[in-house]
Amino acid sequence: MKPLMNVNKRESDLLTFIHVHSRLLFFLLAPALHASTFYLTIAGLGGEPEYEQRFTGWAKDIDKLLKAAEPNAKVETLVGTSAVKTQVQAKLAEFARDAKPDDSVVVMLIGHGSFDEADYKFNLPGPDMTGTELANLLDKIPAKHQLVVNMTSASGGSIVSLEKPGRVVVTATKSGTEKNATYFARYWVEALRDPAADTDKNEVITALEAFKYAEQKTSNFFTTQNRIATEHPLIEDTGKGDGVKTPSPENGQGLVAGHFALVHLGAVSAQINNPEKLKLLKRKEELEQSIDELKYKKASMDVGEYRKQLAALLVELAKTQEALDK
Repeated sequence: MKPLMNVNKRESDLLTFIHVHSRLLFFLLAPALHASTFYLTIAGLGGEPEYEQRFTGWAKDIDKLLKAAEPNAKVETLVGTSAVKTQVQAKLAEFARDAKPDDSVVVMLIGHGSFDEADYKFNLPGPDMTGTELANLLDKIPAKHQLVVNMTSASGGSIVSLEKPGRVVVTATKSGTEKNATYFARYWVEALRDPAADTDKNEVITALEAFKYAEQKTSNFFTTQNRIATEHPLIEDTGKGDGVKTPSPENGQGLVAGHFALVHLGAVSAQINNPEKLKLLKRKEELEQSIDELKYKKASMDVGEYRKQLAALLVELAKTQEALDK
């Protein structure tokens, strides 16, 4: 038993070292380390002045926030008469032309949606865009890291069309039958600017953190208003399934979203612009992903082999972190 106890102590010491010295400062940083991120926010047809103002306001808030937080990213926003199908197609065609495999693409839909039991439709001035059409456009973009945040009514009906390995899909509703105007977009915007959304305090708000923040805020809204909830946000990032409210290793959801850096805060932006630090950060990224993936496989692995692989990864991660801290 003595060798096993020593291994366990070594693992514990390594975990303590990493927690104390780095707090996993750059944990889940994958997309942040790629060449560029392309953002497209679309405020669809409001139909009524209240919704037109609400949808446009949220989209403009996101636009301003992203341009301030991500100065090196490509940020595109379509509102009002510019938010038509041909413009959406044109912007995504630009992404397909300019994006590289290691880049990231984020598409955020705000407004009304509908579902006819066959396909979801995003309501735009003029012809609507179906979930299938949007998926086809995204499939043409070479960027391997993609996030679609569909904050419209009936958005749950778009999961089947949009889901794909490597793509994170967030919806404001759990199905196409939840047709009331949604509030989720309000809290998604808050998630992008509220430091409280950065739960691990690593100065990176990931897609997973933003989803959890906005989902909880949406739920609390209906509770405090004593109203029956008409929307139930979901996330899907495995490329299959119906999406879940609470992603976890048990249901297999959340791993990809947890690695999708959505907004960078403070020191992170400065670090990733330093070429020397970038190499170390990229290696740390790879190691952290390997550790997360190993944890997901733990239940199906031999205990000894799991501990052996984990110890090796933690040792290298600690060395990488030491170099970063110099």
